[in-house]
Amino acid sequence: MKGKFIVIILITVLIGALFSGCIDKPKTEVQSTTTSAITSTELEGTITLSGAWALYPMAVRWGEEFQKLHPNVRVEVSAGGAGKGMADAIGGLVDIGMVSRAIDPSEIEKGAYPIAVAKDAVVPVINAKNPVLNDILSKGIKRKTFEDIYINGTVKTWGEVVGRPEIKDEIHVYTRSDAAGAPEVWAKYLGKKQENLKGIGVYGDPGLLAAVQKDPLGIGFNNYNYVMDMKTGFPVPGVQVAPFDVNENGIVDPDEDIGTRAKVIESIKKEVFPHPPARVEYFVTKGKPAGLTAEFIKYALTDGQKFLDEVGYIELPEETLEGELRKLE
Repeated sequence: MKGKFIVIILITVLIGALFSGCIDKPKTEVQSTTTSAITSTELEGTITLSGAWALYPMAVRWGEEFQKLHPNVRVEVSAGGAGKGMADAIGGLVDIGMVSRAIDPSEIEKGAYPIAVAKDAVVPVINAKNPVLNDILSKGIKRKTFEDIYINGTVKTWGEVVGRPEIKDEIHVYTRSDAAGAPEVWAKYLGKKQENLKGIGVYGDPGLLAAVQKDPLGIGFNNYNYVMDMKTGFPVPGVQVAPFDVNENGIVDPDEDIGTRAKVIESIKKEVFPHPPARVEYFVTKGKPAGLTAEFIKYALTDGQKFLDEVGYIELPEETLEGELRKLE
């Protein structure tokens, strides 16, 4: 009887020690505590972006993928042109401005902090029913001819473009009405600025493309992601990409052919495609990014790069990516 009483006392002491913390808790409880700590530090909040039509599709995809990894994060992306993206970023209206042109030193002085995230290009676009379409696709168009169409206004007919004076169809020139990267890059290719471009102003990349689609005599310029059908890799219905006669030999050489998305990318990688209008795309913040914004940009420069080809962009060189990542440290 005495022995049973001692056993009961020992059991009581052990149970009391367990609940008072005198005995270590089971390992499974420690793991549970660690999991809870990770959950409490999970990223959360909202990231806002605005700006370049050219970078809009890529930013949307990065936002979707980032939200899959971080369900408590919301990424809001709106287009409106590179000028709007820069103004919104410097003004603190968004976390990130999307800019598809070179950054001006005066913008840096105002606090703009640019980080390169991808490459793409602007291409000249003509209607699929252009009266000299076959000539253009076989001969290409020289830089000086583009300059005389868009800057000097001295080439006025499609016959003049291809050396067939008997063709009198007038060229209908379209440009962008909004301050944007595409017209700035296109103008830079021609040695000028956006305000020097002649033509009927149309808002946005989609709007400019639609104007040329409706006009057999029209010419415009677009980010190639808006021109090329992502499923087929060919131009969207109603338009064709006018090739550059880069070496000015009067024919479109195989490496000058930019009639498909794959050929545009290959031409850029081989550095045959003129630069500009091949260009670098930027995320711009007001001052050095931190917190959630920095994490999103870091994602775009690392794991997010695997989506570039799928969406229609070109990856930056490895050394460039490493340099841009260092800007976030």
